[in-house]
Amino acid sequence: MAARALDVVATVVRVVCSVIGAVLLLHAVFVFFEANPTNGLVEFARTIRGDFGGFTENLFQPSDAKTGETVNAAIAALVWVVAGSLLSKLIARLAPASRAKAG
Repeated sequence: MAARALDVVATVVRVVCSVIGAVLLLHAVFVFFEANPTNGLVEFARTIRGDFGGFTENLFQPSDAKTGETVNAAIAALVWVVAGSLLSKLIARLAPASRAKAG
């Protein structure tokens, strides 16, 4: 029972982190292609960028600000996906082995 619960938690962590990463990557695409900043989807992605990807803001500052924001947002997306994957694997490892696997 505990193993199943931890498997579910691991899956939820991986999915949530992947969705955050996808939205951050979408923001990077919007910036790169200069999407309409007043569009609702673009505003939503920008909000997620500020809330969950702020740790890479101004990480790289090339002469072209658009390129810098695109790269920085893409790095934030990559960090979320990798961290979510590693964390979910760690959670899954904490699950006690079932009797069928132990035998």
